[in-house]
Amino acid sequence: MSKTQYHIYVIELSKKVFTEHRRFREANPQFNGVLECLYVGMTSKTPKERFEQHKSGYINKKGYNLSSAIVKKYGSYLRPSLYNHIKPLNTWAEALEMEKTLALELRRKRYAVWFN
Repeated sequence: MSKTQYHIYVIELSKKVFTEHRRFREANPQFNGVLECLYVGMTSKTPKERFEQHKSGYINKKGYNLSSAIVKKYGSYLRPSLYNHIKPLNTWAEALEMEKTLALELRRKRYAVWFN
């Protein structure tokens, strides 16, 4: 049996998210409108599978909506150049920490970023 591995991924969002979503705008006061708006997440799926789940409004077997409303509405495509350098992680906790680390690193570079 293979052990679960977690992948970090980045999705580019339409810049409309910045003007239409107050909480997104408030979370990104450093954003100057030049770079992109991004969503950073982590998954035990492939980044492509997870992106497709977000866009389709995926509901799991227990009835929970596992898609991000921001990605469903504003998600454009995956940005592998921003996450391919991160190897798969072995625990959920490591992946959660890496998701936050990457999101904050991208904010420091003046991207507008949403993460959980």
